Amino acid sequence: MTELNLEVTPTLDVLDQDGERSVQLSGVWNLRGLTAEPALTQKITRLVNDNKVKHWDMQNVEVLDNAAALMLWQAWGNRLPDGLQLRPEHQRLFERWQEQVLPPLRAAKIQFWPILQKLLKDFWLQLVDVVFLLGQLFLDISYLLRHPSEIPWAEISITIYESGVRALGITALVGFLIGIVLSYLSALQLKIFGAEIYIIDILGLSIIRELGPLLAAILVAGRSGSAMTAQIGIMRVTEELDALSAMGISHSVRIILPNVAALTLIMPLISIWTDAAALIGGMFSAQNTLDISYQQFFFKLPDVVPLANVFIGIGKSAVFGLMIALIACHFGFRIKPNTESLGNETTNSVVAAITVVIMIDAVFAILFMGVGMP
Repeated sequence: MTELNLEVTPTLDVLDQDGERSVQLSGVWNLRGLTAEPALTQKITRLVNDNKVKHWDMQNVEVLDNAAALMLWQAWGNRLPDGLQLRPEHQRLFERWQEQVLPPLRAAKIQFWPILQKLLKDFWLQLVDVVFLLGQLFLDISYLLRHPSEIPWAEISITIYESGVRALGITALVGFLIGIVLSYLSALQLKIFGAEIYIIDILGLSIIRELGPLLAAILVAGRSGSAMTAQIGIMRVTEELDALSAMGISHSVRIILPNVAALTLIMPLISIWTDAAALIGGMFSAQNTLDISYQQFFFKLPDVVPLANVFIGIGKSAVFGLMIALIACHFGFRIKPNTESLGNETTNSVVAAITVVIMIDAVFAILFMGVGMP
C-alpha cells in the first residue's frame, strides 16, 4: 500500500493550451496546507473572476478535507464549474456542501426595548430591596429603644472610627485643595469687574451649602462605602454570615444598624470638617491673589452666609450618610461566595452610592432653592 505524504503542500498550476486556460491542482489540500500557503486562496479567486478558465483538474490532489472543499466551493460561487475533473471520493465532499442551504446573512439588529426592560426591572428590584432594608432598620430601632441593653455600641464605635476618624486626613486635604482652586478661579473673574470682595460670598455659599457636604459624601462613599460592602462580602465568602444565622444573631442589628447609625452621625461632622478645610484653602488663595486678609474674611463670612445654609448642609449630610450605608449594605448582601462577585458588587456599590448622593443633592437644591439666600 502506498502511504500518502501529508507534508506535501498544495500546489496550483495554470496551463494554456490552444488558447484555453486550465488549472491543475495537486498535493495535499487541507486546512494546514492552506494556512501555510495563504496566497493560493487569493489566486483561485482571481482566476474565477477572470472567467477564462475552461477546465479544473483535481485528479492529482492526494488529500482534500472539508475546509479546503468549502474554500473552493465558495470561490466557484457555490457551484461546481464546467469541465471539472476530480476523484470520486472528493466528489462526495462537494455534494455535501451542495446539499446544504446556507441561510442568508442578515444585519444584526439591536433590540433596545428588551435591554431597557431589563435595566428597569433590575432598578425596580434593587429599589424594593433598599426599601425593605430601610423598613427593617426602623423595626430594629424600635426594638432597641425598648431594649437599650442590646444596642451594639461596640460595632457603632468601631464604624465611627474606621469611617469617620480615619477619613479626616483625606477629606481635609481634598477640601483644602478644592478651596484653593475655587478661590483662584473665582478671583480671575472678579478682578475683571473690580468685585474682589465678593470672593467671600462665592466661597461661603458654594462650600458651606453645596461643595463641602457633596465632596465629603463622595469621598466617604468611595472610601468607607466600598469598605463596608467588601467587609460584608468577605463575611459571605468565609461563611461568617451563615455562622451568625446559625447562632441566631440578627444581621440587621449587628451589621446594618451600626453602619447606618455611624455614617448618619459622622457625616455632618465630616462635612463641617471639610467645609473648614475648604474655607481655609479659599482664604489662603484669596489673601495671595486678592490681598484679602484672613481677619476680613472671618468677619465678613457670617454676614454674607446666613445660618440656614449651615443647617441645610448638615441636614443633607445626614441623609447622605444614611443612603451611603444602606446602599453599601445592600450590595454587600448581594455578593455571592466568589471573588468575582466581590469585586463587581463593590464597584456597583461605589457607583450607586455616588449617583444617589448627587441625586439627593439635586433634590435638596430644588426644595430649598429660596432658603438661606442673603
